[in-house]
Amino acid sequence: MRVLVIGGTLFIGKLLVKRLLAADHEVTILHRKAEQPFGRRVRNAVGDRNDAASVRDALSGMRFDAVYDIAYDWERGTTAQQVEATAKNIPGDLSRYIFMSSVAAYGDGLNHAEDDPLASDMHSNDYVRNKAGSERALFRMYHESRFPVVTMRPPFVYGPENPFYREAFFWDRLKHDRPIIIPGDGNRLMQFVYVNDLVDACFNALEKHTAPGRAFNVADEKPLTQVEVVTEFAKTVGKIPVLVRVPRELIARFGGNVFVEPLYFGQYYDVPPITEAVGRVKRVLNVALTPFAAGLRETHKWYLKHTGDRKPDFALEDKLIRQVKEHGRPALPRI
Repeated sequence: MRVLVIGGTLFIGKLLVKRLLAADHEVTILHRKAEQPFGRRVRNAVGDRNDAASVRDALSGMRFDAVYDIAYDWERGTTAQQVEATAKNIPGDLSRYIFMSSVAAYGDGLNHAEDDPLASDMHSNDYVRNKAGSERALFRMYHESRFPVVTMRPPFVYGPENPFYREAFFWDRLKHDRPIIIPGDGNRLMQFVYVNDLVDACFNALEKHTAPGRAFNVADEKPLTQVEVVTEFAKTVGKIPVLVRVPRELIARFGGNVFVEPLYFGQYYDVPPITEAVGRVKRVLNVALTPFAAGLRETHKWYLKHTGDRKPDFALEDKLIRQVKEHGRPALPRI
């Protein structure tokens, strides 16, 4: 197949392109840079996925059988209108348009099934609003013209080459025998998916005739509490973590941030929980989900080879831990 990947040079996209090349598909990447990491095996198209005219110009003279739309502009956002405009400007007779959405599209709540309502266009979070609205636009195209959309809704994606400071955040601290901060009571739920499993789902959707017009939750079956998550990270390196519970209001007072430095619990890792039920992706796309411990082991191997002697700034954590000790709040027991 002639496959277009919108994005394709980082993490999920990079692994997906490798999988497509291994299956002898003809791959083109659309992104904003003149370089890409695959050499002559992949055709490079330079354009802005948020600008339909730019997409049309970048793909002039080409035709495609399938598209993976996995790029989101984290600086400007990528709106539903921009996603729809891009989809309508892809040249070719498409048999698949596979869109990378997110569990965030549900907005809030636990144990969502794929047919649950998505977040409103009035939602206060622009990422939630953009992902939910993009899915609505694409599925509207499906119902109007049988546009062959398939959407994927992963939670936290982990694995080798993760560009976010997530798994490495904890392993950096465990390597230095640091206490690890637990925000609040540590019972906030988190759900994960190994990047290879997500790529399997995307790849299998390419030819599965029952995939178009459907969304797929792609995640580990069991959500974990934040305390359980940190414990699993520690087990990977054979250590028992020292956990210190810190009230979120104290973290906020000292400038702790969920999204950018100074982080206190891994990038994006302390947000209100949204979880999903998994079943359709196994049944329809034949994805065998990787146990969390096994995926972490593979991720840690990559971490050991590629992170070097990084020296994180622990100043915020030292202040928070000192405040907790001075006010008599005990550390959580070792697990």
